[in-house]
Amino acid sequence: MTTETPPNEYSGRPAAHAEEFSMCFTSTPRGVRLARRLASHRLDAWGFPYASEVNGTVTLVVAELAANAVIHGRVPGRDFRLDLTLSAARDLVRVEVTDTRDDRPLPARPRLPQDPGAETGRGLWLVSCLVSRMCVAPREDGGPGKTVRAELAL
Repeated sequence: MTTETPPNEYSGRPAAHAEEFSMCFTSTPRGVRLARRLASHRLDAWGFPYASEVNGTVTLVVAELAANAVIHGRVPGRDFRLDLTLSAARDLVRVEVTDTRDDRPLPARPRLPQDPGAETGRGLWLVSCLVSRMCVAPREDGGPGKTVRAELAL
């Protein structure tokens, strides 16, 4: 089940006239697919067509961070949340994925896996190459878990 939640207000958010999207998704592969598709749809509605580089890049970032939330941050019965914010100046997109597991922090700087033939392990490294800034922070509502933030300068 998915539910749309009102956007969080906190310092560090872009200006008041920014476009925002926030929704919770089930911590399942289906939730990841839906998050990816809705992010792409929202970007298209904000003026970044499906075939554009911005839409493709942000959708990839959403897919990787959501997949990590489901694979590594999953707590049975708890959802993950996706927040997208387009700055008022339309020069920055922020992607935030919040999970409910806080005992597995992300590395400070993702590195390329040692085995180039490995089928997994490249997601965070790829995201770090595509975005302008990336960080991990505790959940702001005081609950268990963490938020991974990635910003893409346009």
